[in-house]
Amino acid sequence: MNFIKNVFATVVGIFLFCVLSFFILIGIGAAFSSSEDEIKINDNSVIEIDLSKIVFDYAGQYKDESPLQTILAGKEKIGFIEVLNAIKNAKTDNKIKGISILNNQSLLGLAQSKELRDQLEDFKKSEKFVYAYANYFTQKEYYINSVANEVFVNPAGEVDLKGLGTEVLFFKNFQDKTGLKMEIIRHGKFKSAVEPFLAQGMSPENREQLTVLLNSIWKTIAKDIAKSRNITLAQLNTIADNLSARTPQMALEQKLVDKVAYEDEYHAFLKQKLKVLAKDEYEKVSITDYASKNAINVDDLTKDDIVAVIYAQGEINGGEGDVDYIGEGSINRSLKEAREDKDVKAIVLRVDSPGGSALTSELIWREIELTKKIKPVVVSMGNLAASGGYYIACGANAIFAEPTTITGSIGVFGMLPNMSEFATKMGINAEQVSTHKNANGYTPFEPISDNYKTFALEGIETIYKTFVTRVATGRKMTFAQVDAIGQGRVWTGSDALKLGLVDKIGNLEAAIKHAATLGKSNSYRVENYPEYEKNFNEFLEGLAGAKLYQSKEAMLKEELGEENYLLIDKIRKMKKRKGVQAIMPFDINF
Repeated sequence: MNFIKNVFATVVGIFLFCVLSFFILIGIGAAFSSSEDEIKINDNSVIEIDLSKIVFDYAGQYKDESPLQTILAGKEKIGFIEVLNAIKNAKTDNKIKGISILNNQSLLGLAQSKELRDQLEDFKKSEKFVYAYANYFTQKEYYINSVANEVFVNPAGEVDLKGLGTEVLFFKNFQDKTGLKMEIIRHGKFKSAVEPFLAQGMSPENREQLTVLLNSIWKTIAKDIAKSRNITLAQLNTIADNLSARTPQMALEQKLVDKVAYEDEYHAFLKQKLKVLAKDEYEKVSITDYASKNAINVDDLTKDDIVAVIYAQGEINGGEGDVDYIGEGSINRSLKEAREDKDVKAIVLRVDSPGGSALTSELIWREIELTKKIKPVVVSMGNLAASGGYYIACGANAIFAEPTTITGSIGVFGMLPNMSEFATKMGINAEQVSTHKNANGYTPFEPISDNYKTFALEGIETIYKTFVTRVATGRKMTFAQVDAIGQGRVWTGSDALKLGLVDKIGNLEAAIKHAATLGKSNSYRVENYPEYEKNFNEFLEGLAGAKLYQSKEAMLKEELGEENYLLIDKIRKMKKRKGVQAIMPFDINF
């Protein structure tokens, strides 16, 4: 027996040694290859835009991160903001002659799409070109690509322009039939996250808010497209109503595209523009490679004053946080570091969150209040800053949003699974023993008691009142004013401006400039936060079952497809939610 144990221990030891050596060799190889494969930007170059791997504004940085951890993490180290900065810098880069948007299929949200489009519009002012080609255009990609000087589409492709719509599934009858129910405790008549479990159809309030929301978003999208394509809004709406651009030829006739061509013809067109011989290749560089070298303006590094930009992105779950979820650990530590750094003159909190834990939102709100006493804090809203995302934003000195930013959703709810009827049908009986009448609290195998509901509703009401009070104080409004536009209702940035929930329509750059003004600095550089604390073991845990060069998320997307992955990711996020939630009532996918 000892012999077998020794042999097994030896085999395991050899295996672990081989695995560790393999990782070390990869790290050494990556270190050498990074110097050998240094990105070089040649004269007469074109930046090629494909943002299929860019999701977050901020790609993240980790304390004491080793090269090996970077490799194992498998994450893009370029964020969306670096892409925007790179395009801005390319405007004055003599080596760059233009930008080519080539078969771009991004995961960008509404506000990000607007920001990218605006940055490309600004780039064109340099009299450098922007051209776009796609085998087919989704509605979102067409919105981005329509900014180009000329738009090309494949003869066998399509242009999807049909307006905006949404679908909501309702589960009340399903619950009644199966006995699998969700017990809902909420405040806010518009808090429609829980409506599918309470009714079998859409309430007038929910239909109203969805209609207003979609029309507001479409107004921004349509206005931008119409302006770029030099057609009227009425023409564009007629095209959307009748699907009049559904084929490449129809899109050409409707002036939504300029040329119907194959990709090789598109590249031949670019060669002519660049005065490159047909037999030669033209110089090109990917936007991620260009951003890795040119996202930072070297001149800024000489400036002493700092505007700290703290990225809060993802659901609010508590704990340390990471690039894809918000925790009070990394955010509050960053706020403290920034306010105690004498070189930091102002702070911008970049929020892209549907909300989440009410407790964590309160903890971050409190840290912002402490920070405001020492240095100005400005909020820049990304794709969404709703519910808990708005909670952490409402106390700032100033709030900026994009027209398409989803915000508001000032409401609170609790949702508890109730399996008592299902358990009875399946022959399951749950019995409890306790010392006091409320000791057992909640169990999914028994109907929720009136006592428990009363106490839970008390908690919901307390958090709602706190939430509304925070907003009223931060926005200099009365409780009644906030309550009237609260109730869980969501708004676009354009409507939020009219209601007083935000101060200005503008992007991150505009928020940074405003923060610098409040901080009385005319010459400054930007530093990004947070720096997440994640040890090597946690990196390895996140890789279980994943390919070496892929993150867990990338592997699942590849195997399951984007839509299936998003469904699984939503279920995963629901499992993480603890305590009372201040979260947006639905997902927005453009």
